[in-house]
Amino acid sequence: MLINEIFYSLQGEGHFTGTPAVFIRFSGCNLKCSFCDTKHERYSEMTEDDIMREVSKYPAEHVVITGGEPALQLTQTLVDRLHAAGKFIQIETNGTAELPEGCDVDWITCSPKYRPVKLERIDELKVVFRSSEQDMSQYDRYTASIYSLQPCDVADNKANARILNDAIDYCLAHPKWRLSLQTHKMINVR
Repeated sequence: MLINEIFYSLQGEGHFTGTPAVFIRFSGCNLKCSFCDTKHERYSEMTEDDIMREVSKYPAEHVVITGGEPALQLTQTLVDRLHAAGKFIQIETNGTAELPEGCDVDWITCSPKYRPVKLERIDELKVVFRSSEQDMSQYDRYTASIYSLQPCDVADNKANARILNDAIDYCLAHPKWRLSLQTHKMINVR
């Protein structure tokens, strides 16, 4: 498997914000989003044994499988091994690839990027919000337990403040949406 990094930190965004977690970041993505803030192109080749050894170094039960796009490489055997080790598995995916047969993860966070979503289940729909002109109606077709609106970080303080204010206004006008801030950036952790 092509792994960008495995590290231990706090979940910085979405429903599980603040939860200690081991992050398994897969390398590579089938989309090239201009606003992506993850440098996931570099990697080390790791076996499932290597991944399990690295994950076992940390005390957290929560594991976040992310990327890039992790559904392109995730396997049922890795999911089964993580579950056997007592781990709660959250995947963060763009939803453009189905999860492999038998990958029974505990929580699916889907962040669609203007491509058809192929997932049968979404626990949290997390939309990257870029402007008040953004067509949010396209997300009405998805059913999820939680709807998170995350202001896009465009690396410009003035623009970020405008985007944040627009996201707050949108949540207040559409209360099914929750504001999801990238708290890991605010408190300067990975």
